[in-house]
Amino acid sequence: MILYHNPNCSKSKSILALLQEKGVNVSIIEYLKTPLSVEELDIVARKLGLEPRQFMRHGEVEYELVANENVTREELFEAIVKYPNLLERPIAVTETKAVIGRPPENVLALL
Repeated sequence: MILYHNPNCSKSKSILALLQEKGVNVSIIEYLKTPLSVEELDIVARKLGLEPRQFMRHGEVEYELVANENVTREELFEAIVKYPNLLERPIAVTETKAVIGRPPENVLALL
């Protein structure tokens, strides 16, 4: 399982602890240090079953840059690449599915 993780986020820390407690082999990607590419975001979106706007943090200042409804899917992905803090966190991903860890127990659906 891959965990797109922010070590300063309590939800992210909770999910990591939960997965470790369950003995899950987790690859941690600190997405603020290593942003996802447009291609990776597209894969995550498909596994989540969501459009990019649905897994963006709307309260971030940078969100105002893409708040216009005319912004394309590709432009939303490019905004997340440029401003990785726009990515909702944490996101856990397996070979076939992904979940947003809010609440942290959502990750149990992947086990």
